[in-house]
Amino acid sequence: MIPQDYPRVNIEAVQPQIDCGRYPIKRIVGEKVVVSADIYKEGHDKLAAVVKVRKLGQGKWQESPMTLGLNDDWHGEFSVTAIGPWEYTIEAYAEHYLSWVEEISKKNVPGASLESELLEGLAIIRKAATAAKGEDRTRLNGIVAAIESAMAAGEQQGAVDLGIGGVLRSLMAKYPDRSEGYELTPTLKIMVNRPITRFAAWYEFFPRSQGSTPHRHGTLQDSIRRLHDIKAMGFDVIYLPPIHPIGHSFRKGKNNSLEASANDVGSPWAIGNEHGGHTALEPQLGTWDDWDRFVATCRELEIEIALDYVMNCSPDHPYVAEHPEWFFHRPDGSIKYAENPPKKYQDVYPLNFGTTDRAGLWQEMLRVFLFWVDKGVTTFRVDNPHTKPVAFWEWVIAQVHSKHPEVIFLAEAFTKPKMMRLLAKAGYAQSYTYFTWRNSKEELTEYVEELTSGPMKEYFTGNFFANTPDILPPILQVGGRPAFIMRAVLAATLSSVYGIYSGYELCENEAIPGKEEYLDSEKYEIRVRDWRAPGNIVDIITRINQARRESPALHGYNNVLFLATDNPNIIAYAKMTEDRSDIIVCAVNLDPFHQQVSTIQIPLATFDIAWDEQYQAHDLLTDQRYRWSGPTAYVELSPHNTMAHIIKIRRW
Repeated sequence: MIPQDYPRVNIEAVQPQIDCGRYPIKRIVGEKVVVSADIYKEGHDKLAAVVKVRKLGQGKWQESPMTLGLNDDWHGEFSVTAIGPWEYTIEAYAEHYLSWVEEISKKNVPGASLESELLEGLAIIRKAATAAKGEDRTRLNGIVAAIESAMAAGEQQGAVDLGIGGVLRSLMAKYPDRSEGYELTPTLKIMVNRPITRFAAWYEFFPRSQGSTPHRHGTLQDSIRRLHDIKAMGFDVIYLPPIHPIGHSFRKGKNNSLEASANDVGSPWAIGNEHGGHTALEPQLGTWDDWDRFVATCRELEIEIALDYVMNCSPDHPYVAEHPEWFFHRPDGSIKYAENPPKKYQDVYPLNFGTTDRAGLWQEMLRVFLFWVDKGVTTFRVDNPHTKPVAFWEWVIAQVHSKHPEVIFLAEAFTKPKMMRLLAKAGYAQSYTYFTWRNSKEELTEYVEELTSGPMKEYFTGNFFANTPDILPPILQVGGRPAFIMRAVLAATLSSVYGIYSGYELCENEAIPGKEEYLDSEKYEIRVRDWRAPGNIVDIITRINQARRESPALHGYNNVLFLATDNPNIIAYAKMTEDRSDIIVCAVNLDPFHQQVSTIQIPLATFDIAWDEQYQAHDLLTDQRYRWSGPTAYVELSPHNTMAHIIKIRRW
């Protein structure tokens, strides 16, 4: 069958897009989107193309021109200016006027008769004049009349000059004929998030451990007092584990013991008792008035609250009695507790998202999200999202964003790479990463480049946590204070989003032998700490966060440039702003036991520094300043004094 219509222009290989447009790319407010595509058509027509963008639901497109590179490769860009979903597309068309200009210019040789060509040009110009308004229409009609007069007087060259002149080109560019064109369908999507999605320092703490008396349950009032120290260290997101009532049945004792004493507080992840479930506060933490004061203090200090969203229920949770169909059942009818072999969690019942009452369960989970947003929570760190259907996340995140596009979702999914990537595509703005287990120069370089240089950079933002309540990495167990400094610098500068779990600044590293788990874990008991204990790295953490705040280059996520070193125990990398107004060079000793020395290759041309120019290297961690010149720099990094440099390059 002969097609009645077909695209007159071919648009292929459009980037960026995720899975042929199935999922949105991610950006933050004010960020640029650079678009490329292969655009071409049959014949020799000149082409024009525009990239079109709008906030989803708006009628009018914003357009910006695309430019032609080599081999039909076109490029354009635009910026997104508000949070929420956006869409963009490309429209390309045959540029009849410019094609005519090229043709008549080639044919305009001595003795050539161009009457037919001039008539063709007049038809193109008249069509533009019909589309024009006001003074532009008058001017175009005037040029048409002038060309006709020149032709009637036999002044062919004058007519050509009028037809290809700069005045007419400028007017014709405003009223192109797009009739022989094509607009890419369906449109491609963008999810635009707040800047704190891409630049933030997270601090995790258990409110029940913020008291000052051993074994006494801390409160929200204690937590309010602690907020000021956390802000002073430079953190802007407070992450709270579950703060809901904790179940009594099968409550875990210290170190995950199956036998709990009367004084054991249990795991916050075993949610629910007679005081309520996911929308209730643990009574020992305080009242809703206390929570409101906690939220108000966070706002006053410009700290955002991230809450652990955990879809676990203790056997005492109200859901168990009210909705037994929401849980997994054994053949004998009893409800199954959670397991992650060889670990068993007898105090936790996981929810069954394939329940016969799927609508009821999914709506309830949405209600819980919206409840805490109304209570002042702006971010949710979701526990084990890879164990729930991705379709649920795509639905519930879209539902939350339809009312609160400002809300941020962080996926705590230490699982297979493809699932981690899919969760990010489905709506998670941030994701935990494998950074925790990447130690060597080769491992770190390969992994960070995978996150920030390949396809993942369009949708995946890695939140580099140096430790968590569940994970005490081996390097921190054995490397002592130097390892804590080294890993903090790496986390805070390789990614623009990083976090630590409280106790990190005290270099707590006592582990269960042979495991990556804390001994006497805070997950099962109350901890009271001396936040000024000898050997702490509070001042270093504070300087790291200050360097991050004051260096726009460190606000970037996809701008890591690894630098060559001649020592595998020293990793070096740079970050810079697009205009090179801020350049940071980091050098980190990956060996917490020995001094290491190395030369670093400095990419002078990339930094816009002349070969013979001297420049200042200002270490933001120590405030020392060095005079550098040439393409190499020498560093000495030792566990006894300086484990890392965060150097700002300054011109003299």
